[in-house]
Amino acid sequence: QVQLVESGGGLVQAGGSLRLSCAASGRTFSNYAMGWFRQAPGKEREFVAFISSSGSTYRARSVTGRFTISRDNANDSVYLQMSSLKPEDTAVYYCAAGRGPYGSMRMNDYSYWGQGTQVTISS
Repeated sequence: QVQLVESGGGLVQAGGSLRLSCAASGRTFSNYAMGWFRQAPGKEREFVAFISSSGSTYRARSVTGRFTISRDNANDSVYLQMSSLKPEDTAVYYCAAGRGPYGSMRMNDYSYWGQGTQVTISS
């Protein structure tokens, strides 16, 4: 059984930074892509970034230049470094584990999800 546990959320002022972490267990972490998604109040869950098993990354246009996704296969973890945060970044952020090695923007391509961590940006 794969488990994903996010941490690092919180309340910060606009312009600040946060680093989200996601610890994975239950399968060979390095073989699979990982992704971050977010869901703001009253909105659908949306793609933020993914990293493939090879380390290739892709980010949503709304976070390009501000967010960076990375992974540490030795520690079975994936990270989302967020900077220049804006109030519109306020959301619950979810870590997701892919069905295979290639990253995807589609939620259906992820088979396991964490419980989410709240990120709130004040103006």
